[in-house]
Formats: sequence, C-alpha cells, structure tokens
Amino acid sequence: MPRAKGVIRIDSDSTHGWQVRVYRDGKTFSRLFSDKKWGGRDKAFDAAEAYRKELVEEVSQLPAKPRRRRLIRHNRSNTSGVVGVSRTYKRDRRGIRHEVYAVSWNPEPGVARGTSFSIKRYGEDTAFRLACQLRWQKMKEIYGDRYEVESYLDLYRQKAAVDARAEERRRSDGD
Repeated sequence: MPRAKGVIRIDSDSTHGWQVRVYRDGKTFSRLFSDKKWGGRDKAFDAAEAYRKELVEEVSQLPAKPRRRRLIRHNRSNTSGVVGVSRTYKRDRRGIRHEVYAVSWNPEPGVARGTSFSIKRYGEDTAFRLACQLRWQKMKEIYGDRYEVESYLDLYRQKAAVDARAEERRRSDGD
C-alpha cells in the first residue's frame, strides 16, 4: 500500500479514497480524493500526494498566527494559595535540608525559571512575601495587562485565606 505523510486511506461503506490533511495554526485543511472520480486507487493516491505538496507550500506562505499563552490563575493542588509559589525543601551543598518558598515562572514557552527564599534566613512571612513579590513582578513582565492582580500584596493576602481554611479544616477534623 502506498504511503505519504498526511495522506490516509479511507475505506468505509460508500467512501473509498485518499484523505489529505494539513494542519496550520489550529486549522485543518482537508480534501478527499475518491478512487472512482480519479480512475482508480493508484491514480487517486498520486493526485492526493501532488495536492498535499501544493497545499503544504501554499499553507507555509500564510503568516504565522502569534500564539497566545495561557495564564493559569487557580490550581486545586496548590497549598500556598498562590500559583507558582510553593513551600518546599531544598538541600544545600552539605546535603542538609532547608525549608524554602520556591517561585517558578515561564519567561517563554518551553523555558522554566525559578528561585527560592529561605524560611530560616528571612522568616516565614518575609520569605513568602518576597516569593509573592518576585512572582508578581515576573508575571507582569511576561503578561503585562493580562495579569490582573493589583500587587504582590494581593497574592500575599491569598495565603492568609488559604491558611485560615486549612486551620478550620484541622479544627473540624479534630472535633
């Protein structure tokens, strides 16, 4: 059976032919080359293959659509209350574990960056506040006006609400 990228065989009840598909910027360009219309299976395949080459050339001339990055605002598994900020452990050169608030962000698609703030060095509140401040600053640089949080203090206040809910759950489970 002949093979070509983007050309597949369709054999159903009443349809027999070669389907050509090319994708570009979330759009599908498709066409069926029927055996009956093209005078047989091999001729239909040859026509489909030729059409695909033309279509790929034509589609490649279209201007690329700029990708709009997704902005994640909430995450159920987040325990700090702020997406991109987590309380975790980090090991130093000697292998000793230190509690930190880790901050992560993606300056461009496929690239991850991050840093952390030591809870021992800065204290619980200051380390979290610094992490929120850095996260807010990086998100503003990346997304501009699409990032709607007024300030890093708003992020910082979210943790207080999360902590209050967690404390409430602990009390109700203990009763």
